[in-house]
Parts: sequence; C-alpha cells; structure tokens
Amino acid sequence: MIRAAVMQRPEAIVDVSIHLWERLAYELVSIIGEGGFQSLYKRSLHVTSATFPWMDPNSSLPQNGADFTGLKKCLAGQDATNAGEASIALLITFIDILALLIGELLTSSILRLAWGDDALDTVVKELP
Repeated sequence: MIRAAVMQRPEAIVDVSIHLWERLAYELVSIIGEGGFQSLYKRSLHVTSATFPWMDPNSSLPQNGADFTGLKKCLAGQDATNAGEASIALLITFIDILALLIGELLTSSILRLAWGDDALDTVVKELP
C-alpha cells in the first residue's frame, strides 16, 4: 500500500511522501504528543539512513509534527527512484516501530485515520 501510494506518480514522489507524513503526524501527535512523534521519527531516520546515508537524521528532522521541510529538501535532492525507495523505507520503518510499541491493530487504526481506508486513492485525490 505504501509503495503504491508513493510510486504511483513518479513526478510527485516528494509531494506524495510529505503529504503522507503530514497526515500521519497530525493523527499521531494528538495521541502520543510532539515528543513521542519526534522520538519515533528520529529513530526511523536513523535506521533508514543506514541504507540511504544521504538521509541525514539531523537535517531531515521536522521542527514540529507537521513541518517536513528538511525531509522534503533531502528527498528532492535525489532522483525519483532513490527518493521513492528512501521514502518507502522510512515510512515502513516508522510504522514497524510504532506497531512494535502499540500493536498492529492500533497502528492500523491510526493509519486508517490518517490515510483513509485506501491510502492510494486518498493521497492522489488530495494532491494538485
């Protein structure tokens, strides 16, 4: 589902990725707080940067739960394939960590709140 959502529009990989993160952050910050979201996101960046060293955990960290300017800049500096694969890896890593902490059922519920039942359709319809 994440791969399909991120890669469906190769010309908009960065925008789609940021949109997914903004929606996820909106839902999670209200539940686990800014600090909780930042901790999970920073850990996910650290893990993902082992495979994609150009993803600097410090410069890609959002200033608040909804500001992904650093990540956007980082992804935009790569070709579409690299940016897409890194974005997918980061989202999957984040979701896996979240699921380990709160369980798969609750994680699925949060993802449904953030992205709707069909993330692909929701994201594509909301982007210009």
